[in-house]
Formats: sequence, C-alpha cells, structure tokens
Amino acid sequence: MAQHFAARAAPFLIAGPCVVESDQLNLRIGAALAELGAKLAVHVIYKASYDKANRSRLAGARGPGLERGLEALARVRADTGLPILTDVHEATQVSAVAQVADVLQIPAFLCRQTDLLVAAGRGGRPVNVKKGQWMSPEGMAGAVEKVRAGGAPEVAVTERGSFFGYGDLVVDMRSFARLRAACGAPVVYDATHSVQQPGQGPDGASGGLRESIPPLLYAAAAAGADGFFLETHPDPDRAPSDGPTMIPLDRLEGILRVAIDVWCCARAAGTAAARSQGGGRAAVEDRARAVPLARAKK
Repeated sequence: MAQHFAARAAPFLIAGPCVVESDQLNLRIGAALAELGAKLAVHVIYKASYDKANRSRLAGARGPGLERGLEALARVRADTGLPILTDVHEATQVSAVAQVADVLQIPAFLCRQTDLLVAAGRGGRPVNVKKGQWMSPEGMAGAVEKVRAGGAPEVAVTERGSFFGYGDLVVDMRSFARLRAACGAPVVYDATHSVQQPGQGPDGASGGLRESIPPLLYAAAAAGADGFFLETHPDPDRAPSDGPTMIPLDRLEGILRVAIDVWCCARAAGTAAARSQGGGRAAVEDRARAVPLARAKK
C-alpha cells in the first residue's frame, strides 16, 4: 500500500471541495489537482465529503449521502488517478467507505469517539484525525492510540484551530511540534477550516476569513506542518458548503508555490543547523535558499 502521509522533498496535499457536488465540478477540480500535483511534484489526495453530518442548522447542505457520494468519488478516482479521502461519521460506514476511499478522515467534532476511531483503524486504510477545537495537542495522543489499536497502516493528525471566545478560531503555531511529539504522527495543517467563524454566516452557517488563509498557511509551513489541507472550488461564493473558507481554484497554484518554498527553506535550514556545528548562519541560509532554486530547475 502506498504511503500517503510521507513528507519527502515536498509536503503532501489534501485538497478538494468541501462536499461532493456534480460530476462535472468534482472532475474539474480533480483534473486541476492532478495537473498541479504533477507540476509541483507534490503528492495530492483528493478530498470531498459525501455527507456533512455536523451542519449547525437542519436545513444546511449535507451532500448526496453515502451511496451516491461514494459512487461520485469512485468516478473521480478512476478519471484522475488521485487517491481519495472522505469523512466517516459512523462506525457502521467504515466498511463501505474503505472499499472506495484510500484515506479515511475523522471530523474534528468526533475525535474522541472511541468506537468510530477503532473502527476506522480496522478499515485497513490510512486515517487522518482532525484535532477537536477544544483539544490540546497532547490530548490527541489518545485518539491516535485508538486508531492504531484498530490496525491503521498510517495515521496523521490535523490542526484546524482552537476556539477563541465565541464564533472564532485561532491557530497556535507551536502546536505542530507538540502534536508530532505527543502523537508520533505526521501533522497536517488545515488552512481553510482554521479561518472559519462558526455560526457567523447567513442563517447560522459558518462564515470565514478567506483572505487569512495564505499567511497562516505560510506560517504553518515554516512552523513544521508535514502536509497541507486546503479546500478549493472554482466559485467558492456559490458553493453549497463552507464557501467563505475555500480557496478559488485559479488561485491555488500561486498560494501553494509560496507555501512549498517556505516549507523547503524551513526544512533545509533545520537540517543544516542540526548537522552543522560551526558553519555559521551564512552557510545555513545559503543551503536553505538552494532548495527552492533546485526545485525550480527541475
């Protein structure tokens, strides 16, 4: 089985629309992501939810549901060749989802549900667990333990911000190192949900600060995130779910290029500092600058 959470010469990328939509839109985004992954030499995992079971209002858009949603995701996988990630909300869904998805994801609100976490591990697929907005980094060790107890071949943990008062989230950039140390797992930064403003949108839906996505992503790239989670859409303002926190598809490449260069510089500087006792600051900076230049020449 291919590794999905390994950060090698570049961070891995989880990206796609918030929720499964029409085949036309799903495949359009999938094709763009496949092309982007090849262009930037990044491992891309296509993400979309077949059901958003945690909407704040009863009338909130949820998606096509398990059966139709998995069929649509299977078509994306067949058409683009990209691995698929989708949320699982109930332990009884794991078996069906694991037959289609390459990666299972546990939503932040469910990160302490023991039966679900163990069942996800038993699905035989890598599992990405999102950190609850009320959880400390160290508190996520138990969630990872439960998934590993089920036998998951890979586990990652995603930072998506913490509650700050009412209706806002903040990201502590120290959490990436703390999560990695506590959980012994790769750490993902969800740059789109981290700018969410729960309940601040129309009719109680989530609002968000889309303009804050790039600077927070760049900061996380420098702070030690192994992978990025970015929801994207050709027309976010018309998306049925989480539009205020999705990146316009035509802006994704430019934002990613900067984030990857920051990520490479930070990794190169860290490696150089660890290996060099007397090379001095200039040598570290020279080696850091060489990484994005080498990537550009490929």
